[in-house]
Amino acid sequence: MKLLSGFLCAAAVLAASVSQLPAEEATADEEGFISLFNGENLDGWKISENGKWRVEDGKIVANGPRSHLFTEQEFKNFHFVAEVMTTPGSNSGIYFHTKYLDSGWPTHGHEAQVNVTHRDPVKTGSVYGVVKLYETPARDNEWWKQEVIVKGRNIVVKINGKVVVDYTEPEGIEGTRKLSSGSMGLQAHDPDSVVYYRNLKIRPLED
Repeated sequence: MKLLSGFLCAAAVLAASVSQLPAEEATADEEGFISLFNGENLDGWKISENGKWRVEDGKIVANGPRSHLFTEQEFKNFHFVAEVMTTPGSNSGIYFHTKYLDSGWPTHGHEAQVNVTHRDPVKTGSVYGVVKLYETPARDNEWWKQEVIVKGRNIVVKINGKVVVDYTEPEGIEGTRKLSSGSMGLQAHDPDSVVYYRNLKIRPLED
């Protein structure tokens, strides 16, 4: 009886602590990841330049004139995961530590490139303008898992579990193209590019 009462007491304490967690922590999965996309609409995201972003069968579709999609939440150290699929000749990107910009290309943070066969030679997994990859394990018309992990000044990019970039940013970089903190972002590059995103999630990491 003492064991049972102790268990019930512990369960009550746990339930109380969970109810007091912030919403984003209360909905974290068993690994601590928070969903950034509900599969139905773009709640929690902000569209720039009146972009033509849409949700289709549980996927975010990046298509139409240049536009960017920014999370309302901001992050510093994190582990981001998304499933991505490009159509032939398409270009897109995953921004991090960025800031909402009403028009133009984002000027803050970094971009993890999404591009398998677009004419731009910088391919999927690159940290654009910093670490250039001219080959990628990603393939058009196939879903791949793309991960971005930021801890301190270190950036790791993985494609299907394979590390393709492990970069430590030097100290003293000037300007805004550097690590700090900010939103996640997705890119609609041009009207001829069609790129799909699904199962986007993020796990905040300790400083």
